Amino acid sequence: MKLTIQGINDRQPIPERFAFGVPGDGEPMATGPNRNPALTWEGAPENTKSYAILVVDPDVPEDASDANQSGKMLPADLKRRNFYHWVLVDIPVNTSAIEEGADSDGVTPHGKEPGPSELGLRGINSFTDFLAGDPDMEGTYGGYDGPCPPWNDERMHHYHFTVYALDVESLGLNGEFTGIEAEKALQDHVLDKATVTGTYTLNPALR
Repeated sequence: MKLTIQGINDRQPIPERFAFGVPGDGEPMATGPNRNPALTWEGAPENTKSYAILVVDPDVPEDASDANQSGKMLPADLKRRNFYHWVLVDIPVNTSAIEEGADSDGVTPHGKEPGPSELGLRGINSFTDFLAGDPDMEGTYGGYDGPCPPWNDERMHHYHFTVYALDVESLGLNGEFTGIEAEKALQDHVLDKATVTGTYTLNPALR
């Protein structure tokens, strides 16, 4: 399979229009355009019955208590975990593209609804947990929400956009399922996959 993402070249920086967080005017961070990029894919096996998309950043600090704190830095060797930015499954087999902005066009405080959509079945992304406790932003975040790494992180973040060709029409997921649950469900059904990896940072020393 081959995946093409308009505006994102493999191993190259992700444009700010696809980001949840961007450099602020006189402040380290502000909310960004947060548009999902346009994806097109081709070359799936003939017996493909549906697709799934996951966007994962494996560079998020496991302990984020010092994230975005003035006077503190997150060392590059800090223990890391996966952060899911897009969880979309049960994409119909006759779909081979998703338009820019079709699943996200701006930051939505308290999140977008998970569940059935015109594109497929939306899971919840990791902003659901990350923003818990923030009265202005907490909620259930379905669909795409883009990069927003801590501006005091010494590590460059990598965002793996992966399209999976699956041998089932549906993974049988429902409710507020997570990226971890989606990965477990698709594990035995992957016929092929394609990945494009983009980079992003809000640390001025790394930009």
